[in-house]
Amino acid sequence: MMKTKNTIYIVAAIFLALGSALHAQVVGKASSGPFLLKNAEIHTITKGTITGDLLVADGKIAAVGTNLSTPAGAQTIDCTGKKLYPGMIDGGTFLGTAEVNSISLTIDNNEIGNLVPHMEALTAVNPNAVAIPVTRVSGVTTVITSPTSGLFPGKSALINLFGYNPEQMYAGFKAEVLIFPSNARRGRFFRQSEEEQKKAYEKSLKDLNDIWEAASTYYKLDSIAMAGGKKFHEDYQPEMKALSEVVAGKMPLLVEVNRKEDIQAALKWLKERPNVKAILSGVAEGFKIADEIAKSKYPAIVGPILALPGREHDAYDVSYTNASVLHKAGVKIALRTGETENVRNLPFHAGFAAAYGLGTDEAFKAVSINPAEIFGLEKSLGSLEAGKTANLFICNGDPFEPSTTIEQVFINGWKIPMNSRHTLLYDEFLERTPGVK
Repeated sequence: MMKTKNTIYIVAAIFLALGSALHAQVVGKASSGPFLLKNAEIHTITKGTITGDLLVADGKIAAVGTNLSTPAGAQTIDCTGKKLYPGMIDGGTFLGTAEVNSISLTIDNNEIGNLVPHMEALTAVNPNAVAIPVTRVSGVTTVITSPTSGLFPGKSALINLFGYNPEQMYAGFKAEVLIFPSNARRGRFFRQSEEEQKKAYEKSLKDLNDIWEAASTYYKLDSIAMAGGKKFHEDYQPEMKALSEVVAGKMPLLVEVNRKEDIQAALKWLKERPNVKAILSGVAEGFKIADEIAKSKYPAIVGPILALPGREHDAYDVSYTNASVLHKAGVKIALRTGETENVRNLPFHAGFAAAYGLGTDEAFKAVSINPAEIFGLEKSLGSLEAGKTANLFICNGDPFEPSTTIEQVFINGWKIPMNSRHTLLYDEFLERTPGVK
């Protein structure tokens, strides 16, 4: 009974703390358009840079050009001396599915079990997560949020960082996640012998192959049943139903893999399954086999960029240069932070990639049009073109420079309040009442 009461008190304290945090981030309502952004330096990403106007209406970019007429009821925003960019896209995060890493009750991206592909990260997204406003005021409007742990931990989802429920935030892309088996040693305190490690790795590969064979069989039986005008119910398994979509090539597979040897094993495994629409993710040692990855034709979501080398003998800057090496080899790349609460740092990850060989233009493509193309959403996201979703921001300089201010963000055509937990704390302590004597 005492344990139960203590648990209740702990849960209540957590929700009170979260409630206080949420109350502290009530920052005002978003406003809808139309909006006419006048006299801006417009970085379209796909069609060069122009000086002109951009019209936002009904959630879309209605027009891009010069001397656009102001529609009735439109709010005009003077952007003279300002720059417009498409909202940045982070190709891999846990944003919205975890609040306090040290409190398991607030973490919803880690289901129990090695095989839960039918679980969906989208259903676990908390639209009121404190980190969401913190992220979007940095110009990051859209992110992949993913499940973690296990072999098949569930489906990742692309979300826009504005909405009252996960369905409103959904941006049109999901992918099954495979955390590919790794033969890497896990830190200095890893106690398995080489023999034990090898056996564990081989067992993981066998488990993967057995699961895939079962999913392939399920798909064949389901296809036969459907061809006869029936539904396949025998030994119904939601996990097999979910994986059968990947087997059929209907659902993309996001393959989390990092070490050189593991990437090579993953490429071999995928080559034997040509129907799979695979996207590599992480790829920390991709620079070591960039040509092999390019030959495979699989795109790669690279990151985190701001990371230490994976091996002691690697050069200090291999994480910074990885994206550049892969791009120059011909790999279609996007960038990711791999973060939960620090997704706001995506511009800095891109900035380091730019400085270490990728270049500013290609680095911005890697957080805009490239991920849009990888996710099959290039007709709606990733650049400033008429007809696309109005995800964009106004800034006063290079978006990768720390000195630049992101002055306004639009998501799905909504003018987003530019406050967050961070700005509120800054304002509070800048003018303390009572002040410090």
